[in-house]
Amino acid sequence: MKLMHTKLPEFIRKMKAVAATMGSIYKECDVVGLENLKTAKMQSNRTGRIERAVEDLAKKEDVYKIEVAVIPRIPESMHSAVIRGFDKDGNPVHAILETINILHPTEDILIHDCPDIIDRRPSIGKH
Repeated sequence: MKLMHTKLPEFIRKMKAVAATMGSIYKECDVVGLENLKTAKMQSNRTGRIERAVEDLAKKEDVYKIEVAVIPRIPESMHSAVIRGFDKDGNPVHAILETINILHPTEDILIHDCPDIIDRRPSIGKH
């Protein structure tokens, strides 16, 4: 599994490194949308594709800052809510599981005012 996945901190480091080093000047890169994750593994092939996209933008002379926003592709998703109670020593003693459906905004809110858009995504279900 190690060769097939990139750990979350490494994903973020890779994006920042390629943005900083691939252009003629240093470019800052913000990775947003993953702030609530404590740990995760990213698909390595897709990490490489995103890294290449950051590189492509970093090489453009009119780009001074890069943002990688990770948002759900399907705007409606079902999540589990884990509600835990802890004792005075910080040990979990009770838990209740619930579900919640979340409606996410789509990529349109991030690209509606951008004049140049290249959609490299595969069809849903073909990635």
